[in-house]
Amino acid sequence: MAAGIPESTAPLPPAVASLFDAPTRASLLELRRALHADPELAFQEHRTAARLEEALRTLAPLRLERVATTGVVARFRGRRPGAPVTAIRGDIDALPIQEATGLPFSSRNPGVMHACGHDVHATWTVGAAHLLARDPAEGDVVIILQPAEETGGGALSMIEGGALSDVAAIFGGHVDRRFPVGQVVADPGPLAASADAFRIELVGRGAHAARPHESADPIVGLGALIAALHTVVSRKLDPADPGALTIGRVEAGTASNVIPELALLHGTMRAVTPRTRALLREQVRLMAEHVAIAYGLEARVTLDDGTPPVINAPDAAAWAREAATSLLGSNGVVPFGIVNLGGEDFSHYLERVPGCFLRIGAREHDGPPTPAHSPRFQAAEESIFVGAAVLAAAARTASRRLLDQKSSGSSRPSRGRSTP
Repeated sequence: MAAGIPESTAPLPPAVASLFDAPTRASLLELRRALHADPELAFQEHRTAARLEEALRTLAPLRLERVATTGVVARFRGRRPGAPVTAIRGDIDALPIQEATGLPFSSRNPGVMHACGHDVHATWTVGAAHLLARDPAEGDVVIILQPAEETGGGALSMIEGGALSDVAAIFGGHVDRRFPVGQVVADPGPLAASADAFRIELVGRGAHAARPHESADPIVGLGALIAALHTVVSRKLDPADPGALTIGRVEAGTASNVIPELALLHGTMRAVTPRTRALLREQVRLMAEHVAIAYGLEARVTLDDGTPPVINAPDAAAWAREAATSLLGSNGVVPFGIVNLGGEDFSHYLERVPGCFLRIGAREHDGPPTPAHSPRFQAAEESIFVGAAVLAAAARTASRRLLDQKSSGSSRPSRGRSTP
């Protein structure tokens, strides 16, 4: 083991370990620790982007450029000119959380932390570039290092900047401490949910608290609306169709003896199919309008589009599983086993090209399953090398399969969307 690198608590699968010599392994660990110690929030990742740009420049890509100010895109040459192009995406932004891991390379930026593993995602994407520079895919591979995943705007900014201009398939992944290092999830179909927000204003008529009959009380209407909205999932959705509607914030009133004129309610809606997404949005509006009528109020409903659901294309998921199995063995590819109603803006890429978003085990074999977005979250560093190896192999496999389809005249693979 290279000097300064601690002994592993999560031994790497031999096929993965053999891909990284000591200098490459040390450089990737150094990069991850530098990123972790200096986290930056969405669209502020200037130092992060500079470090990643420099790491990729040493690999002599065909093209290296900034997109959306803090995004980085590099293109690595394939074996065959004109072969289908694939892409690998890693996200790079941090969260507004005070770190409490006690790591020697903990965040030195107060109130900012890599609490969702994006430092590892960025590093394994650079690691995949190392492997593809040494052993290219059939076609070129585009490396996308994307800002602002946590706010949901980063993927669209990269797409608008041309990062997907000639890409035929895309792969990405997320660390997951529910799984130990050496296990990977590459399921077809829904893997994460849409994440839309709503804001409802109930406008009434204010009055003295001693004379409520002179008011149209928005607080009473607010209570009724909260109860009504919590019936949407239980009474409008098929029990087999996952979804969630959560109210996270309410606001009303300024004093105990005043009935206010306005009450506010904020929440989120989660769905894994376009049909359920549309139903939740419709029901929020209908519930608000009809409760308002019942209580003599006016409802002003704002629905904010968030990220769509992540729906892995069947072909791309099969290619990712093939790649992962070749490195980790059949026991290394496992089902997700849960319904994930978290959001992920990788979905924007999947609306445009087929692809697969993986969950990559990041727990030491004797470690606890610490949740992401926790001030104590940390990913086992060995997941860097599993992620890099599997994503590089997935790009190679997809490139080869897409070339076979192109040669045989087969149609482009589906994006795996559910029917609305």
